[in-house]
Amino acid sequence: MNNKSRITSILSTPNLDASITGWPSFELSELELGGDLDFPLPTDLRLGHLAEKVVATLIKSSTNYEVLYENIQLVENKQTIGEIDFILSSPNTDRLIHVELAYKFYLYDPSISSELINNWIGPNRNDSLREKLEKTRNKQFPLLYHKAAKPLLDQLGPKAISQQLCLLANLFIPYQSDAHFPAAYQKAIKGYYLSVEDFIRLDHSQKTYYLPQKREWGIDPAEHENWEGFDQFHPHINKSMAQKQALLCWQKHGESYSTFFIVWW
Repeated sequence: MNNKSRITSILSTPNLDASITGWPSFELSELELGGDLDFPLPTDLRLGHLAEKVVATLIKSSTNYEVLYENIQLVENKQTIGEIDFILSSPNTDRLIHVELAYKFYLYDPSISSELINNWIGPNRNDSLREKLEKTRNKQFPLLYHKAAKPLLDQLGPKAISQQLCLLANLFIPYQSDAHFPAAYQKAIKGYYLSVEDFIRLDHSQKTYYLPQKREWGIDPAEHENWEGFDQFHPHINKSMAQKQALLCWQKHGESYSTFFIVWW
């Protein structure tokens, strides 16, 4: 995995805004960064924690924000009750900000509900955008005001702390869908998804494929170099479908590249 490609992909991932989340957004695009965005990345982190590491390093590299606290675990009666992702200061404005971060992949299933917000689910249907927002509202942001956080707040002094959400989203819609989405969602749509049966029926004669590791999800497929034909790619699909594991795939067709999920459901 190319570190620079991974960093750039996270930095450029759209952030779902307040019209969707109900919270002010912390926008990575507002970071004042200089120089070449390339730095070492750990090789032993899962995707979500890797994204946190990238964002933390970007904020620390900026000239308009400072990381005061990062990944602070709150403990009560020897039990961890939660974790605060970031508390930042903005020297230019003398503000303190509590930021919660998430890097997510959601697929749109219109059969779930008539309400758009309810229809974004994880690739294996075991999480959802709605659940994430409820957890943020009911658990993550209230941690700042829990009594276990009082020693932390005492160190910060009397300044007020605002709360912002950085929900970096990669959205996927059904194959050949003609659905229309509000701009706040549209900007985050990265590709499509389809069933394994529909994928197999497609014309693969001029196409090659790559199955990225999860640490590579979200990277621009145009930066990948080694591709394989359908016959070599097909066995990977059968194994994952049997295990009920959706696959994120990259496709190269001439000079065109696309990202899509093959789902088992």
